[in-house]
Amino acid sequence: MATDSPKAVSAETALAGTALAETAPIRRLLPVIVPALAVGVVSALVLLGVSVLAEKLQDVLWVTLPDALSIGRDSTLWIIAMLTASGLVVGLLIRAVPGHGGPDPATTGLVDPPLAPSVVPGLLLITVLTLAGGISLGPENPITAANIALAFWLGRRFAPGTPAMMWIPLAAAGTIGALFGTPVAAALILSEALASRGRPGALWDQLFGPLAAGAAGALTMNLLARPSFDLPLPAYTQPSWGDLLPAVVIAMAGALLGLAAVYAFPYAHRGFRALKHPVLALTLGGLLLGLLGALGGSLTLFKGLDEVMELAADPNGWSAGQFAVMALVKTAALVIAATCGFRGGRIFPAVFVGVALGLCAHALVTSVPVALAVTCAVLGVLLAITRQAWLSLFTAAVLVGDVAVLPILCIASLPAWLLVTGRQQMQLHEDGTPLK
Repeated sequence: MATDSPKAVSAETALAGTALAETAPIRRLLPVIVPALAVGVVSALVLLGVSVLAEKLQDVLWVTLPDALSIGRDSTLWIIAMLTASGLVVGLLIRAVPGHGGPDPATTGLVDPPLAPSVVPGLLLITVLTLAGGISLGPENPITAANIALAFWLGRRFAPGTPAMMWIPLAAAGTIGALFGTPVAAALILSEALASRGRPGALWDQLFGPLAAGAAGALTMNLLARPSFDLPLPAYTQPSWGDLLPAVVIAMAGALLGLAAVYAFPYAHRGFRALKHPVLALTLGGLLLGLLGALGGSLTLFKGLDEVMELAADPNGWSAGQFAVMALVKTAALVIAATCGFRGGRIFPAVFVGVALGLCAHALVTSVPVALAVTCAVLGVLLAITRQAWLSLFTAAVLVGDVAVLPILCIASLPAWLLVTGRQQMQLHEDGTPLK
């Protein structure tokens, strides 16, 4: 992987590069504000541009083209053909573009050392095609990587006096803030990577710039696109002691399903790597995703954010079995898409898995409030797949926009975390062995 930083620089080292000196007077924090705001705005614009292009292309591929050919948009044949073609085209692009679209996505996390700027155009093009083609991956990983690369490159050239590693958390925070529409998500995620130095205020000194970047990214996105994660579910207004047991059981069920994906991850990656050719691996991956899409239906395609809104709008519109099939199909699709070489993130598909699993639990036991079932299932799945506790709690809670669910979510997270902590992660070393 080509970077502008020494190869020895790890993601944690890069993030730690923003740590201020032992004393952090205001004069050290004020100069961070302007570059942080600028990085946040640009990060949001990159995300918005990729999202708009992907949506336009998606309409062409999944609406205009099948209508022109008089083929049903949800046709099994069209789903299989389109996903297989997506795999072939992405594979050819990865082979052709400079830097080959970055490193093997199975070996990368959400925040990594910066890529070379020459890699960014190809990575963004591949991301647009992946999102539009119906692949079960989100935009967060490649967009964050692209924004980090751009911020790091531009920052070193136009502000050479600033610490080089400062730009990485700013770009990560700006992207995450734009993705979730709030800087809180950026602060929570980065707080797990930034270590305080044992003195009051140290953590917030380190989060000062990233929080400003996250706020700028979130505000830019809210002004231009108004993203919403609030699912149209019945409000959870009457917490009770009786909800504790089902909350814990559902969260642990979500964690177990997520762990199944995590443990299948290296085996799937090994199988695709054995093909020894990215075009062949991605074409086969696209074919498998097409077959899964034909089995699970069109709702199991794409990154999953719009699709969970459709599920939540009619929680009684499918049976428990249908919800279970969708959760399993999306889980398998996430594993295949993330191991065969498609560039994309895992958070949004994992949210879909959790929502489908939660709706399945509610359909099986209707006395469990639907909002509670959904949020607890999302919590468990995200804990296993991301291993980010703050992110998991935040995402689960924001789906229903009701603080009444937070105390039960916190309790449900404890046994689910004990189930996943210390186990292998959904990320691999370059030799294919899983991170612990």
